[in-house]
Amino acid sequence: MGISDMMQHCADSLVVLDFETTGLSPDRGDRAIEIGAVRLEKGVVVERFQALMNPGRRISGFIESYTGITNKMLSKAAPCDEVMTEFASFLGNSNVVAHNASFDKRFLDTELGRIARPYSGTFACSLLVARRLYQQAPSHKLGSLISYKNIPSEGGFHRALFDSEMTAKLWMTMLHDIRLQTTLVSVPFTLIQTLCSTPKNSVSKLLAAHK
Repeated sequence: MGISDMMQHCADSLVVLDFETTGLSPDRGDRAIEIGAVRLEKGVVVERFQALMNPGRRISGFIESYTGITNKMLSKAAPCDEVMTEFASFLGNSNVVAHNASFDKRFLDTELGRIARPYSGTFACSLLVARRLYQQAPSHKLGSLISYKNIPSEGGFHRALFDSEMTAKLWMTMLHDIRLQTTLVSVPFTLIQTLCSTPKNSVSKLLAAHK
């Protein structure tokens, strides 16, 4: 197994992704308007990707207000297909993490499908992991978890690169907390995937099996 293959199996070496979009569902014709991502290698951010993308139509006033992304900004942006072609090369075959990953995965699959660029990495959801590790947290929204874990943050949520960077910080905090509850030096990505689907009352037993 090569070094790149070994890293792909570790939960601290992957791409953390976030989309801003015109709405909630690509099945209803919604499109991505911004993508932000960071590449982690052994827990360190080594590369970033950020781009606005023109969805080919105007966005609503609500989305402008929510994200701070305006129609004027998007009018000057490259079209979705062009941006996603660049991102497909950035992503490669890396595994992917997102907060509320089912949302981002739907948009990633749809946008890459439009340009016929498949990927072989698999997803994990930092929201699902947080719900199992931090069951006493008052909320599992990204901003709330950043505050709950006292993770430093300077910037505004609901912009793709900032959210992906904050998700990466949360992700590494969660991997640290998993290591504290196990004897693992490096957390396997497969353990994270198992954790995502483990009932909350069985999390301690799962982690104890790795002591």
